Amino acid sequence: MTPAGGPGPRPVRVDAHHHVWDLGRRPQPWLDTARTAAIHRTLLLEDLAGPAAAAGIDRTVLVQVLPDTGETAEFLALAAGDALVAGVVGWADLTLGPAVAEQLDRLRAGPGGHLLVGVRHLVQGEADPRWLCRPDVRAGLAAVAAAGLAYDLLVLPRQLPAAIETARALPELTFVLDHLAKPPIASGATEPWAGLITALAERPNVHAKLSGLVTEADWERWRVADLRPYADHALTAFGPRRLMFGSDWPVCLPAASYARVAETAGELLAGLGGTERAEVFGGTAERVYRLPPG
Repeated sequence: MTPAGGPGPRPVRVDAHHHVWDLGRRPQPWLDTARTAAIHRTLLLEDLAGPAAAAGIDRTVLVQVLPDTGETAEFLALAAGDALVAGVVGWADLTLGPAVAEQLDRLRAGPGGHLLVGVRHLVQGEADPRWLCRPDVRAGLAAVAAAGLAYDLLVLPRQLPAAIETARALPELTFVLDHLAKPPIASGATEPWAGLITALAERPNVHAKLSGLVTEADWERWRVADLRPYADHALTAFGPRRLMFGSDWPVCLPAASYARVAETAGELLAGLGGTERAEVFGGTAERVYRLPPG
């Protein structure tokens, strides 16, 4: 019990975006490059647990890697057996339109199905910049909304116009923008990215993750100052109650350790009050993803 007049319990801290993969179970062809050699190995929850605890993280959201409902089912079962993971953002085939509901029902009926909190597709890899505007995809997104799940937007700046249109067309769906749409940090450019982020943030059903920024910077020489213009713009556009911290571990590792990513986020948010920081480091994720009680 907290003594009368004493400090209350520490706010729960959530890492709203990380991955795991077991190369012996599911190969990851996207890791077959020289730049990703450092993470071309099996990386599991037990590898995350220590760094997350050292950074004061209490709960996490595990996010899909492959476009495969089999992986999502495995992630849900994994989350059911580990208290660290509070929710899973999985994958479903949005091109199935209304039939997406059947995929979601099957996932929810399996082990850990109650921990499914969102869906994501690797839109960044789609050649069509208006993929999100396809009628079948829009119908699939509507099914995600009807299921009470969030949708993680993984897009590049050139795909933001379609994301803006889609968020406007589906006000009933909660969107979460991953990695701030991967701004061109290494080059130092801010436009047209900044203007598009402002336009996207005008949609009240869109939230965003302060995640993945270190891997958009110069991996060897980046400084916090390089990330600040992008983080500051996101804070201005979305505000703390619509922004959440994500480590993007282990994808971040070629550019920064878990500890450095968490410390950097703290520096970027140092100008906020304690309540606002608590939102970015946990409250927003708990609310937006409707995370079950820990």
